[in-house]
Amino acid sequence: MSPTMVEHSGLDIMCLNKYCHSSSSSSSSEHDKKVFTKLKLNLSGDYPRKNAEILSGQYGTNLLLIGAALMLAIAHHDSLVKEVHLLSFITCLMILQLIWMMWYILVRDRQKNTRTEKDVHATTCWIRGGLTLLALLSLIMDAFRIGYYVGYQSCVSAVLGVYPVIHATHTIAQVHFLWFHIKDVIKSFETFERFGVIHAVFTNLLLWCNGVMSEAEHFLNNHMRRLSALGYGNLTIVHSEPLCNCTTSTCSMFTSSLYYLYPFNIEYHIFVSAMLFVMWKNIGRTIDLSSNQKRLATKTQGLSVGPLLGLLALASTIGILVVYITHVESLQTRQSAISMFYIYGIVMLVFMCFAGASGLLIYRADHIPLDTSKNPSRQLDTELLFGSSTGSWLMSWCSIVAVLSSNSSPPYLWTNFIYSLLIVLEKYMQNLFITESLYRQQVDGEREDPELPSAPEIFSVNSSLAPPYNGIINRAYETPERPCVTMENEQEESGQVYRCPRKPSEVPLPVGNKVMEPPNIKSKILKNIAVFLIMCNISLWILPAFGCRPQYDNGLEQETFGFSIWTTVLNFAIPLNLFYRMHSVASLFEVFRRV
Repeated sequence: MSPTMVEHSGLDIMCLNKYCHSSSSSSSSEHDKKVFTKLKLNLSGDYPRKNAEILSGQYGTNLLLIGAALMLAIAHHDSLVKEVHLLSFITCLMILQLIWMMWYILVRDRQKNTRTEKDVHATTCWIRGGLTLLALLSLIMDAFRIGYYVGYQSCVSAVLGVYPVIHATHTIAQVHFLWFHIKDVIKSFETFERFGVIHAVFTNLLLWCNGVMSEAEHFLNNHMRRLSALGYGNLTIVHSEPLCNCTTSTCSMFTSSLYYLYPFNIEYHIFVSAMLFVMWKNIGRTIDLSSNQKRLATKTQGLSVGPLLGLLALASTIGILVVYITHVESLQTRQSAISMFYIYGIVMLVFMCFAGASGLLIYRADHIPLDTSKNPSRQLDTELLFGSSTGSWLMSWCSIVAVLSSNSSPPYLWTNFIYSLLIVLEKYMQNLFITESLYRQQVDGEREDPELPSAPEIFSVNSSLAPPYNGIINRAYETPERPCVTMENEQEESGQVYRCPRKPSEVPLPVGNKVMEPPNIKSKILKNIAVFLIMCNISLWILPAFGCRPQYDNGLEQETFGFSIWTTVLNFAIPLNLFYRMHSVASLFEVFRRV
């Protein structure tokens, strides 16, 4: 009986060991399955989104490169590629964007019951209002193009008539899209919508490049005509007039007026492409509701010195523009006109550097930490500021090299040198001031409208209002942060992020129906600095946009680098500089609202 029992117990032990082994192997296999499932979910969740971003980005980049290839072929005037081919390509892109916008609006109209998330930082009403004004000027330009086609329709391609009609339709539909859908955070048909939005981004970039090329060609022809009139040499001027006579008496007016409207059309398309790029970055994004709050109207009290100095700078700019354009044509007054421009620029840049440095010193005295929360619009603003600065920096350093290596000594030699150095320094200061202003945290105690007292949190527990019931331990009351932390963690795992309500002690209490706040002298100074810099940047945009470009006329850089190389540098740098000034205006207005 004993051996039997031993044998039985031995069998039991063997069976037990086998069971233990199978249990451990099954648990490890279950663990492997969990790891594989988690990896599969991660791959299926992240990789399609990344693939869609990469594929749509490559699609848009290749659209732009096709257009750039056509532009380079057109620049060689003996090429078989003509402007008609480029306009046909751009027209097809605009039609595709119109189809996508109509589809998007119809889908959103059918989903009225579904609440669409909005990114309040994507744009503001004043930016959309400014773009609407630029769009109206673009529509006037399209009307002039249609009038030009009507006058020459017997000898020009029909594309020249179709293009402005499609462009006007595209402009109207796009402005409607900007007003009602640009803040949308797309969560459905994400892959398809990525391609649609990026197509719109690069269509506008291509329209911007086309406008820049046309404007650069116009200024280059004017520059060569001016040099020929002054006797500097026989230069070939390209005439692009049709081979037939105009059937109306307004063709010359339409042609000359187009180039005064090009700067507005150029700025319209580059700003729209930037806003659409923010929308593309927001596709599939989880919005942080704690930072996605709309700010109220900005107070304008205490504004005096900044607007006055800004208006003075703007008025002097208009005077400089008129005097420069009228005097640079004459050989006797040419050098004095260029010297006048550089002296004016030196004075303007010195004041701008002083204003930017004063703002930075005020920020250094506050010791407020920077806001590191995710904000695609703010990140794009700073990247565009630094990227567009490279154009004027390149121009400035080329001018410095030309001055130091020049054998001639015109009266504007060293004023050009000082002006170029100040351009570099001013952009350093302004970029730092704007970036720090946009990234500074808002003080919790400050509210956008101090006349509206803050209401206490609903359902919040306060010791003076609701003491705990005697005999019952209220854990949520004793440690109010813990359940909130737990709930935050659960919401973060589900893809939603919310902010915990403030403690009752942090809620400001009204005193006599008013919140008594001392006047903030620093905020008033910063607002005046922002307004002054806004007006100065508008002034420095007006001068090159409407023909005041001494880099073409002073001859120093052309003597050092040669005509073709220097004109190539200018064709690259001046459009970037124009965009930098207008983008600085938009960023500084946001700074004005924040401070």
